Amino acid sequence: MESEVTLQQRLENNRQRLYNLQAKYGLGHMDVLRQSMVLDELINQYHRMYYTKLKKPIA
Repeated sequence: MESEVTLQQRLENNRQRLYNLQAKYGLGHMDVLRQSMVLDELINQYHRMYYTKLKKPIA
């Protein structure tokens, strides 16, 4: 499984890529929409990782 730090770095890199694509092409361009989907999946992975940690029993 990917480490939290690595996932955070991927999130930031993909967020910046989305920003750059949006600035270049606008919101409706297919490349922007694809990158948004990539970023959404990374955010979902991060949330799954975070909430899995919260649900682990203490004892």
